[in-house]
Amino acid sequence: MAYDENETRQIAASMNMTIYHIYLFKKGPTWSPDETPEVEALQAAHLANLKRLGEMGKLVLNGPLLDSFAESGEIRGIGVLKTETMAEARELLDTDPMVKVGRLVYEVHAWMVGKGILP
Repeated sequence: MAYDENETRQIAASMNMTIYHIYLFKKGPTWSPDETPEVEALQAAHLANLKRLGEMGKLVLNGPLLDSFAESGEIRGIGVLKTETMAEARELLDTDPMVKVGRLVYEVHAWMVGKGILP
């Protein structure tokens, strides 16, 4: 069952909280550990896209999980988006070049955070 985003925002506001969207980047169906020129180009495009989202004021935090890299775990990175809706968060994540080719997939969740903690 989907939640009502407007109602959730009202509840969050009454608790002096703000809604952000937190995401997990995970290995996708085309992920491989290979380091090829194509993968390097995709990584550069992935980082450029994240920089663009930051410049738009939408990306608050982002980074890889070091333990996941050491163990080649499923979750490759996490981040926080400042968006009005879950749909907007998904639209932004869908612009990622790694997501577009299936190297990464994402999981996204609405997250309540105390007002003033994050920008």
